[in-house]
Amino acid sequence: MQHEFRDRVSPEGLTLAETVVKINRCAAVVKGGRRFSFSALVTVGDQAGVVGFGFGKAKEVPNAVEKAVKDGKKRLVRVPMVGTTIPHEVAGKYSASKVVLVPAAPGTGVIAGSAVRAVLEAAGVRDILTKAYGSTNPVNLVKATFDGLAQLRTRKTVQRLRGGNVK
Repeated sequence: MQHEFRDRVSPEGLTLAETVVKINRCAAVVKGGRRFSFSALVTVGDQAGVVGFGFGKAKEVPNAVEKAVKDGKKRLVRVPMVGTTIPHEVAGKYSASKVVLVPAAPGTGVIAGSAVRAVLEAAGVRDILTKAYGSTNPVNLVKATFDGLAQLRTRKTVQRLRGGNVK
């Protein structure tokens, strides 16, 4: 089940850092030899609760990365955080990939594989434990991480949704 983010963010006025997660090379065999094309997976974030990811394809790597960054800026979302970690434990799924995100005590750091780490660091999460199950395809892991982040709710958000008084 795909979860949707409620609060999309506009890239205007944000200082965004880009991280290239994965570059794939694809070869098409033609009469003169092999013709290569590239796809790039990039995370974009302000390291203060806003993060997005983009996917771009082109005949050359820099163009693919540029397209991916442009795509990532269109998909920016706000991640709810409590201090330097996430509000509660959550599991995100996408295709055959599953990522479990567990809040951690201050000073723990980001315990994650490269694809999941890129998303969490771009979002500004400093202390978290993660575990990836199933497929370790970077594209699917990034999407599964975003699915998990979309499920996060702070205590105030839940109280507001339930109609209670917010403390």
